[in-house]
Amino acid sequence: MLELAILGFLYDAPLHGYELRKRITALTGHVRPVAESTLYPAIKRLEKAGFLVRATEPGAVAAPRHVLSLTDAGRGELRRRLAEPDQRDVTDENRWFTVLAFLRHLDDTAAQAAVLRRRLAFLEEPASFFYDDDRPLGAEELADPFRRGVLTIARATSRAELGWLRDTLDSLGG
Repeated sequence: MLELAILGFLYDAPLHGYELRKRITALTGHVRPVAESTLYPAIKRLEKAGFLVRATEPGAVAAPRHVLSLTDAGRGELRRRLAEPDQRDVTDENRWFTVLAFLRHLDDTAAQAAVLRRRLAFLEEPASFFYDDDRPLGAEELADPFRRGVLTIARATSRAELGWLRDTLDSLGG
């Protein structure tokens, strides 16, 4: 998820590490804050793989800044990861939001639609956070008001996303 976010934000514009960290934190930080000890090793991996380059620019006040830019290979890697997201990127809500934030960089609307259809298929499967043996329980079946709240909120969120997915797939023609 972190590498996808790095590639996605750098696809938009070259950034220095601090600004990149702020943008990733704004996207995912409420759930997974991005520590420097996590960000910079990921940047180094992507740089070593040839997906991004670092250039030194004079700083506004003092020290020079390292600005990161995507290479052509990095742009291709972002598009590949968007076109072929891991299953967890489709089923985990936080990872899904990262894919969704950059899906516009996938130029092929049929490929965009294919990714959205995978999420739609996942959401249409009967599921719950709570089960009676193998049978998913609905909110109305739970006496516990807090668990009922979890399912009620999840159901409302899923319905909203399902509606958006169907509308967007219709607009993409797929």
